[in-house]
Amino acid sequence: MTVFAPIREPGPLPAAGSAGPPLVLAVHGSAVPAAVRTVTRLCSRLDALTGRHPVVGHLDVQSPSLAEVLGQLTGEAVVVPLLLGDGFHRAVDVPGVVAAATGVRAVVTPGLSGAAASIGLALHGRLREAEERAGGRADAVVVAAAGSTRPGGNDGALAAAAQLEHLLGGTVPVRTAYCSATAPTVPQAVDALRAEGHRRIAVAAHLLAPGRFTAALPAAGAWTVTAPLADHPLIARAVLRRYALGAAALTHG
Repeated sequence: MTVFAPIREPGPLPAAGSAGPPLVLAVHGSAVPAAVRTVTRLCSRLDALTGRHPVVGHLDVQSPSLAEVLGQLTGEAVVVPLLLGDGFHRAVDVPGVVAAATGVRAVVTPGLSGAAASIGLALHGRLREAEERAGGRADAVVVAAAGSTRPGGNDGALAAAAQLEHLLGGTVPVRTAYCSATAPTVPQAVDALRAEGHRRIAVAAHLLAPGRFTAALPAAGAWTVTAPLADHPLIARAVLRRYALGAAALTHG
């Protein structure tokens, strides 16, 4: 049985050590070892904050799959899609897998696309780290998102980019570009900013973990590129807010 939980930002964090249904992270999955390590660090942070270690179910490439994880659970569970975009995986794949699970009553929360404030702050933190490594301040930023052709699928990236521009005081141009599916591409956005006279162009990775998209970003020719986001502390807190509201939906649903 699938229950859909409305999520409003910000929400409460679950109390450390409090009882509750299992937290299931629905992640894309990757064959890149660094991606596995990044998700592991996120899980460790979630465990440290609440004393509750999440169960990870994968949508592709890795095992166990989300379907396998849910098949091993009984009772209730909260499934949080660890996805920044609101594309096919979040809108179709995850709800479909959960709806097919027969032994567990699960709530599916929205992914992270609606957490623009938290994602924008995390992007800002990663940008400052990259600027420190590069030895200066960026004079323009390209927010590099995965990209989706689904209506509304890129809204989270656009909102996070707007939040980042606000955090930079509105004095640094921030453009959104995509690694796949739609335009402009990241190299196109970097080239356009360079044509406008910007030289210290930073690419802010609106991506959760290392993979083929992050590996391609340095080739865009930017001044610096930020690290992905999944193991940033604010991502853990955004996940926990969704978990807490999802658990409440199970209680009152």
